[in-house]
Amino acid sequence: MFITLDGIDGVGKSTQIRRLDDHLRSLGHDVLVVHDPGSTPVGARLREILLGSDLTIHRRTEAMLFMASRCEMVETIIRPALDAGRWVLSDRFLLSTVVYQSVGGDVTPELLWELGRAANDGLVPDVTVLLDMSAEASMRRLDRPTDRMESRGEAYLEKVRQGFLEQLPHSSRMTAVIDADRPANDVTKELLAMFT
Repeated sequence: MFITLDGIDGVGKSTQIRRLDDHLRSLGHDVLVVHDPGSTPVGARLREILLGSDLTIHRRTEAMLFMASRCEMVETIIRPALDAGRWVLSDRFLLSTVVYQSVGGDVTPELLWELGRAANDGLVPDVTVLLDMSAEASMRRLDRPTDRMESRGEAYLEKVRQGFLEQLPHSSRMTAVIDADRPANDVTKELLAMFT
């Protein structure tokens, strides 16, 4: 089973993935957790360029770098884990690239879905869970310096949020939206109920 959690920064993806990982392990599942971009040496380098640098990067270039990172992760980590019968939880996946790189950019969501599915060699998550909240609320939660994407401002992030809601149906076989603007334990309860 391949499950992805997505949403704008500050919605609690890392917390909820940790809790879902613990829950699935308690049920006896062998679980692998990955972060997109990242989780491979290539992905870690590309993540630093994409999120940790102050480089000016064209949106199409950003998209291709995210695709390259994800391709490496799919081929060297995710697909082998799924083939071995493991459950895979991913903090972000193709949906994020489609939304972040198409909002206010020069690339259409349709092209990004096409490129992404080619880069992933057709791998699609079984379930995508969108943790949803307003950009204003999510920015209040961030307790660290903003990365390149977040530094584009609250108005941009609200457009990204709306992009997530619009593009979610294309992301996987099964999708769900969970209201993340409430106590983390309430979000966890709803999330874990999907996988019991």
